[in-house]
Amino acid sequence: MALVTEIDYGTPASKSEKMVTLTIDGVEVHAPEGTSIMRAAMEIGTQIPKLCASDMLEAFGSCRLCLVEIQGRNGTPASCTTPVAPGMVVKTQTERLKALRKGVMELYISDHPLDCLTCAANSDCELQTQAGAVGLREVRYGYDGANHFAEKKDESNPYFTYDPAKCIVCNRCVRACEEVQGTFALTIDGRGFESRVAPGQDEPFFESECVSCGACVQACPTATLTEKSVIAIGQPEHSAVTTCAYCGVGCTFKAEMRGEELVRMVPHKDGKANHGHSCVKGRFAWGYATHRDRILNPMIRAKVSDPWREVSWEEAIGHAASEFKRIQAAYGKRSIGGITSSRCTNEETYLVQKLIRGGFGNNNVDTCARVCHSPTGYGLKTAFGTSAGTQDFDSVEHSDVILVVGANPTDGHPVFGSRMKKRLREGAKLIVIDPRRIDLVRTPHVAADYHLPLKPGTNVAVLTALAHVIVTEGLVNEKFARERCDWSEFQDWAAFVADAHNSPEEVEKLSGVPADLIRAAARLYATGGNAAIYYGLGVTEHSQGSTTVLAIANLALATGNLGRQGVGVNPLRGQNNVQGACDMGSFPHEFAGYRHVSDDAARQIYETLWGVPLDNEPGLRIPNMLDAAVEGAFRGIYIQGEDILQSDPDTHHVAAGLAAMECVVVQDLFLNETANYAHVFLPGSTFLEKDGTFTNAERRIQRVRKVMSPKNGLGDWEITLALAKAMGFAMDYAHPSEIMDEIARTTPSFAGVSFAKLDEAGSIQWPCNEAAPEGTPVMHIGGFASGKGKFVITEYVPTDERTGPRFPLLLTTGRILSHYNVGAQTRRTENVAWHPEDLLEIHPHDAELRGVRDGDWVKLHSRAGETTLRALITDRVAPGVVYTTFHHPTTQANVVTTDFSDWATNCPEFKVTAVQISRSNGPSDWQEQYREQAEQSRRIVHAVEAAE
Repeated sequence: MALVTEIDYGTPASKSEKMVTLTIDGVEVHAPEGTSIMRAAMEIGTQIPKLCASDMLEAFGSCRLCLVEIQGRNGTPASCTTPVAPGMVVKTQTERLKALRKGVMELYISDHPLDCLTCAANSDCELQTQAGAVGLREVRYGYDGANHFAEKKDESNPYFTYDPAKCIVCNRCVRACEEVQGTFALTIDGRGFESRVAPGQDEPFFESECVSCGACVQACPTATLTEKSVIAIGQPEHSAVTTCAYCGVGCTFKAEMRGEELVRMVPHKDGKANHGHSCVKGRFAWGYATHRDRILNPMIRAKVSDPWREVSWEEAIGHAASEFKRIQAAYGKRSIGGITSSRCTNEETYLVQKLIRGGFGNNNVDTCARVCHSPTGYGLKTAFGTSAGTQDFDSVEHSDVILVVGANPTDGHPVFGSRMKKRLREGAKLIVIDPRRIDLVRTPHVAADYHLPLKPGTNVAVLTALAHVIVTEGLVNEKFARERCDWSEFQDWAAFVADAHNSPEEVEKLSGVPADLIRAAARLYATGGNAAIYYGLGVTEHSQGSTTVLAIANLALATGNLGRQGVGVNPLRGQNNVQGACDMGSFPHEFAGYRHVSDDAARQIYETLWGVPLDNEPGLRIPNMLDAAVEGAFRGIYIQGEDILQSDPDTHHVAAGLAAMECVVVQDLFLNETANYAHVFLPGSTFLEKDGTFTNAERRIQRVRKVMSPKNGLGDWEITLALAKAMGFAMDYAHPSEIMDEIARTTPSFAGVSFAKLDEAGSIQWPCNEAAPEGTPVMHIGGFASGKGKFVITEYVPTDERTGPRFPLLLTTGRILSHYNVGAQTRRTENVAWHPEDLLEIHPHDAELRGVRDGDWVKLHSRAGETTLRALITDRVAPGVVYTTFHHPTTQANVVTTDFSDWATNCPEFKVTAVQISRSNGPSDWQEQYREQAEQSRRIVHAVEAAE
């Protein structure tokens, strides 16, 4: 295998449809109007020397290497900043140009260290390459320029170094930080020979505003900014294109390798979700794959109080199957079940639900996707007929108004957050509905037009108040409502939202959002042009999560903001394959493709193919499994890639349910919190060790490619196959591509999908079938899957979780940029440098009342439980609201969350918990005990490794 190479055309492509004809070096060239000469030349294979230019950045014209001659014009203009023109005649190589370029390159080299043989960028340095391209053989000026040799390297960032001595001041890193990432953390400090890149206020990278996305490192043409992994390992020798296994953006990367050692992850410019950009997690936080905490051998134990015993794969699989069979013989076929993973591939998830339905003989299958986004499936399917977002990510480039509700894109979906910020810098308007002042409210060169800081739990009331303004002020798109929706349903809905109790003035009393803000935001959304809604877990993880999704859909239907670019209803999925887990039939009531298990036609497809009868009754969801376990009716569970003890609500209840089971099988990378209650541990494989597909938040199906052998010996899909065979339900697949072939045969929305087509196209957005053979970037263009768009009345019902004298504050939770979900992966990388522990954000007023100072240990106490963590005093939260993340098991934030859930889907109400805060002397007894147990477990695992 060789390295996957990409062509750099020097400047971005023009979007003009008007073509221009010119001549370059005697060749007739046709290019879109606005294309640079540099790019037009590269399109025909003519490479003009360059250093400051990159097709990821706007033309800059500073390096003076890309000079050309144009017939009829004086001088030698820069080809990167000069657009093509009709009839233009260009020469890219003349004696004059050769001399000019050599002179420019001599100046660069005179001020640059000559350590090429030992430089980490040797053979991957554009300065080196361009020196050869211009034919430089000697430097007339010597090598004693003011080259900053005395300046120390900045090694503060965990992942890359900054060496000022090698900086050629091309500005590419500064421009990448501004144009691609939108953080504006870098600048050029000084003038002339004193010029150099400076992070923040001339401080170390780690202490600056830099978010370590890697855009600067990627843009750097020399070894000024270099990954520490490249310095340690050397230049990669081969690569493969794969998909990131972190959030729902689904970034495409080149995994660059030396042998089976990963050197670096480089964002792929052809990735249609990320277009060559990345975040700190996908770019750098892959070290968990080889972390010493990773379990590589199967283990079993009779009781959870016993020590683990390493066994062979055959013994572990046989023991798990034997126990499941014994339990079903004693307690009935519905006494066991399983949980699929939103981190595993579509193919692996499909196999787990197939094993449970066909091998276990019941529908007791659930997934973390229900714990976060099941209201999305319910709400959007009800309103539009399809359980997924309506747009592709590129759609945001056409938005005039962006409404972000209950989401934090810059932290949770940072690559898409950067694209959103770019569109906002170009002039789009922004409305943020969130109880917390997220970064988007005010960040460099971006400011929300309206921030509605609502009281947690009042989403439905505020969204319905927006609809009240739209209806009562005559801002409805009546033509769209009449043609595309059920008009009688619209009239009923309009009468409901127009009622006085839904007015902004009345809703202000419930939500705390000033009525004038609600009115202004509604007017902007309805009249500002193409308006798009993006939402996250702050919408779905409520007792009225499904109602809130329906309220969002109502707004889009009422204003006609569906069925074209720049609009739509767009859920930002949390984990890499949350969408795919839903698509693949991970819910107890639905087969793949969202067909109910009582649907005789759908069930017949699988019964014929799988050769077994299937249950037509919905199975148990995770909380129902736990309830049944405590009651004694549910006794065994197979959990693939989920840590429900840390990620699900009401930790005490989860623990009680797991403790009551007779056989808990956990398949994962590490001994997670749930594994404390496991009897069988099956070591899983990472995304680097498997083939398959992920489906991101925009319904984009993308390939995952194996770049190293599974360190545990088996891919996750092979483990499930082995367990199914031991259960007497053999599944015959030689490769994950064959699993996708079965998915395509049985799932209408995937009918046109195959690995071969994905390899050719790069990615496909479902539905992909005869009606849409190339996929569907934008949904509902001509109509809805259900025929007519459906308006649904959204009555606000206050959550049963109320504040009072004992618990006067409201806790809401979320994520932070540097960590992912429960932190099992990112905590085993250098990302802990940015966020070593969960913190409790508390408003200065609430802190003052309780005598809490910044950094103090505080006890967080609710009706469900208590934990302790350090306080962070900030006005990002409003008085009466506190906020924390859930990335660290030593905090166990879900100890305090309740078992209240969404009325339609059982999605837990993570975002509203009544709590009290008080000062504490430090971690509680159970936290200290946890730390001791965790350290003891690590010592045991490492001792076994050492003995081997």
